[in-house]
Amino acid sequence: MINRRHFNGWLAAALCAGWSGAVRPQATAGTPLRVAALQMTPRLADLQANLAQAEQLIRQARKQGAQWIVLPELFTTAAAFHPDMLAAIQPHDGTPAALLRRLARDTGCTIGGSFLASRQGEVYNSFLLCHPDGQVQQHDKDLPTYWERCFYRGGMDDGVLDTPLGGVGAALCWEMIRSDTLRRLHGRVRLLLCGSCWWTLSDDVEADNPLRAINLEMLRQAPVNCARILGVPVVHASHAGRFNGFFSPDLPDVPYDSSYLGESMIVDAQGRVLARRDATQGAGVVLADIVLPAHAQPLQPLPDTFWLPARMPQPWRSSWERWLTSGARYYESVTRPYLQSVEINEYIPEYML
Repeated sequence: MINRRHFNGWLAAALCAGWSGAVRPQATAGTPLRVAALQMTPRLADLQANLAQAEQLIRQARKQGAQWIVLPELFTTAAAFHPDMLAAIQPHDGTPAALLRRLARDTGCTIGGSFLASRQGEVYNSFLLCHPDGQVQQHDKDLPTYWERCFYRGGMDDGVLDTPLGGVGAALCWEMIRSDTLRRLHGRVRLLLCGSCWWTLSDDVEADNPLRAINLEMLRQAPVNCARILGVPVVHASHAGRFNGFFSPDLPDVPYDSSYLGESMIVDAQGRVLARRDATQGAGVVLADIVLPAHAQPLQPLPDTFWLPARMPQPWRSSWERWLTSGARYYESVTRPYLQSVEINEYIPEYML
């Protein structure tokens, strides 16, 4: 039986030390690896409902032979501007981490997913990659997107994870469409794991607004462009379904009701889509066999621009920059004091261990 103290020590040691013990061989180039991208239909900020859905999909993917499994970004909460997001923040070594580690051990799969993780008085969008032997690697999303900045701060790591397969990259949502992300991964990874929580315009915007199509195309092309620029396969897990939030801290009573766009997919090293699930298909498993290259062979150059999409609308660029400042004010005035005023529940049910 693993008690709470031993679990915390085990996780902390793994996160701080990285891979320890005997070095295991890397996967041989040309050997197929069965991977799964999980598409969720989350309930906003409902931790228990989302954990239950994640576990069901993970077990479904394992039954289909998946060896590596990727969950959507913020799989415990999804994302919107809503006060309920605060109560869904979890300790870095709390229940979501325990679930990922237990399922990796029980299924024999490597499993990755991100959640709002508190540590040392701050909140990060932390992607944990958990292996059957208990080892864990981590990536914190670098720059929060729009209202996400209200609930977490950016991380500083490069997103390169040292795994038994060799270097594996991690990128979350709009990290996939910024050149700096791919620049730090370029030539250093054999596989890219991505999770998104990509929403569309609010319901009060006309259905035929051209920005809807531009936004969806940006999402659809992001994993493909990453694969072609890095020369490695990409596993992309995303959310689908409706959500109800609010517009911003300045307009806290103005609804922002919308939906997540799905587009979970698996892409090979040449940028060909091997499997895909759109938003209309709801929750489910996207599964494919991929081949990891011994050496990446990019098919298109890394652009010398900040944003990768050529059609990135200028108002969105400006809004993204403004949210980095306005969201930070909310984080400093609301989210961080909330962490200091309440004791984040660090109790882990025994069945999670």
